[in-house]
Amino acid sequence: MTSQPGTGLSGTGGPGGEPPCLAVIDMQRVFGEPGSPWLAPRFGEIVKPVRDLVTAFQPDVVFTRFIAPATPAGAWQRYYEAWPFALQPPDARIYELVDELAAGAGPTLDAVTFSKWGPDLAARVRAAGQDGRGNELVLAGVSTDCCVLSTAVAAADAGVAVRVVAEACAGVDDDSHRKALDILRLYAPLVEVVSLDAVLGG
Repeated sequence: MTSQPGTGLSGTGGPGGEPPCLAVIDMQRVFGEPGSPWLAPRFGEIVKPVRDLVTAFQPDVVFTRFIAPATPAGAWQRYYEAWPFALQPPDARIYELVDELAAGAGPTLDAVTFSKWGPDLAARVRAAGQDGRGNELVLAGVSTDCCVLSTAVAAADAGVAVRVVAEACAGVDDDSHRKALDILRLYAPLVEVVSLDAVLGG
């Protein structure tokens, strides 16, 4: 890997060496607060790595949020029958970013799906690349085995080079986290699982 001039980041960047875009996936209270049915147990441990990445990647950073639909449709009806507590409006406290990351996060990219890849995130990736040919997407957040994995695979299918920062992601448990990373490695070279030091150049 080569360090990109002027960014302090390590990696390939976009087709012309442009800085990559960082997507911070769903660092919300519902996944981080004790007592939440959706708690990712190691959420607290990844807050600092995520903050370090945000500092390094600014301004090419987008925060995402998983929110519930107003009216679940299709198989999502069964999903919310299993998790009725989650049927709350987008401005509910459970869907807020955690305090450590909320300040300065700006508008969030909200989605009612596990994957956060779509036209909005694609536009951010292209904007970071500046040439419209696509760019690299770096992922951090929760959960490794659900929304991070879903976003990585969808972006890779769209032809985007994806790097998932292992120490800046957390799963529903350690085993699921490891298995998700192993699955993501199977998508190489479209998806690469990397260390925090590899990305920050430490």
